[in-house]
Amino acid sequence: MNEKELIRISKRLSLHLRHDPAAAGLTLSPDGWVDVDTLLRALKITREQLDEVVETNSKRRFAFDETSTRIRASQGHSVSVDLGLADATPPDVLYHGTVAKFLDAILREGLRPMKRHAVHLSATLDTARTVGARRGKPVLLRVDAAEMAAAGHAFQVSANGVWLTATVPPEYLHRVG
Repeated sequence: MNEKELIRISKRLSLHLRHDPAAAGLTLSPDGWVDVDTLLRALKITREQLDEVVETNSKRRFAFDETSTRIRASQGHSVSVDLGLADATPPDVLYHGTVAKFLDAILREGLRPMKRHAVHLSATLDTARTVGARRGKPVLLRVDAAEMAAAGHAFQVSANGVWLTATVPPEYLHRVG
């Protein structure tokens, strides 16, 4: 499959596994899973195409269950799901990539999940830069995650290594680039 087709299918998977399963006639389980065969029929794709998208997606946005008969998005849902992620101790520092037009509001109000269930944070500057660059020239923020955790803020880490937290108050944010 060519890269354009991989991206097209990945975007459709993101739409239906994270935001609008009903538009494809899908119903996610409370923890976000959907039967693979049902998904294949709904999206009119083959198992080979699905496997290739899951295996080659650099962000590992999708995961199969241990039997490979169910699939879900690793995080980023705007529909109600409980991924069942346990609280985890974050590294001392995490990062967030954004763009300049949001910076003043972020530094004033902190990071909020907006339409998602959690704020997404990156373990590396490079990943945060890539995330921020999706909307223009990236602005990078350092998050004092250890201080947040010590103050009682909970963190989880998704299957693809994205760190999640409910909010990041502005006092834990510092611009780094």
